[in-house]
Amino acid sequence: MNVEVAFRHDYAKFRLDIAFCAQGHGVTALFGPSGAGKTTILNAVAGLLRPDEGRISIDGRVVFDRAAGIWLPPGQRRIGYVFQDGRLFPHMSVVANLRFGWRRAPKRVPESEVARVIEMLRLTALLDRKPANLSGGEKGRVALGRALLANPDVLLLDEPLAALDAERRNEIIPYLERLRDERRVPMIYVSHSLDEISRLANDIVVLKDGKVAAAGSVFDVLTDLRLPDFAGGSPYGAVLETRIARHAEGLTVLAFPGGELIVPRLAQAVGTRLRTHVRAEDIMLAREAPRLISANNVLPVTISAIRMTSSSHVDVRLLCGPSAFVARITRSSCDRLSLTEGMDVFAIVKSVTVVPQIDPPAAEA
Repeated sequence: MNVEVAFRHDYAKFRLDIAFCAQGHGVTALFGPSGAGKTTILNAVAGLLRPDEGRISIDGRVVFDRAAGIWLPPGQRRIGYVFQDGRLFPHMSVVANLRFGWRRAPKRVPESEVARVIEMLRLTALLDRKPANLSGGEKGRVALGRALLANPDVLLLDEPLAALDAERRNEIIPYLERLRDERRVPMIYVSHSLDEISRLANDIVVLKDGKVAAAGSVFDVLTDLRLPDFAGGSPYGAVLETRIARHAEGLTVLAFPGGELIVPRLAQAVGTRLRTHVRAEDIMLAREAPRLISANNVLPVTISAIRMTSSSHVDVRLLCGPSAFVARITRSSCDRLSLTEGMDVFAIVKSVTVVPQIDPPAAEA
């Protein structure tokens, strides 16, 4: 099920002119600075905004086509929308909020699916509470459940974690991961946080000045050396889909397409899939294989691109098989090593961040 979006909309001092496709199930992230048009895109897909020109379709069903005069109102688009503030009905209990979406669905899901969503989001102990008696993370889970029980063809999430502190964000992210992995519904996810996006998204659309500046797999875009131009700051580094290959001597070996990484022992079982982040600042480069070194991870790589980012630093894109890494090194180091595109070198990985994929915690009674 694809969501195809292509439209133009003019404001007094800003033009949004975009085109992208959210592929099948999974998460497509919209990323960019404030005012880039991310929420406007969600509103156009949901039918809360009628663009000046363009076309939007969901699974081949055209919901907007300006030229053809097609305009489906929001209630006919089968959209689930999760807002930043949740927007729960304060006078209703949790179960009444959940049933609100279910009752208004064009095609209601069976009671077994209602029960499954409640269990998946760990809401059983909260059903009789009012929103005023919920934490921020609990409100977010209820908002997700209400949107899911509307039986949507696509789920829109507008910075659902932005209003939460770090503890509450860490509480709700596992539910979003579980939703991504278990539900066969495409999600379009707006966020200012590359950490959130790297953990949740399959694809990313980067917006700048009202246009699509970059789009594609999150694993490719986050290693694009142009990303700092769009996102600001340093390059994000590599995000890898890894799998626990084995445990040995207090260590865990993570396999990824092209190689392996060794990390301190993890609690998960062999075969568990994990997302792994290697920061650009945590990679050193060597022309020859280092000997007698404390680092566990030395990867043979090929330089695919070099970019001078400042008078003092250089960003280097590396390929280890099909997997891409980015290293940020000093310009003097690049000159001293005489690094060039196409050169085979060794990447010394000083630190690896592994995102544990764990079941969400049970809700407290």
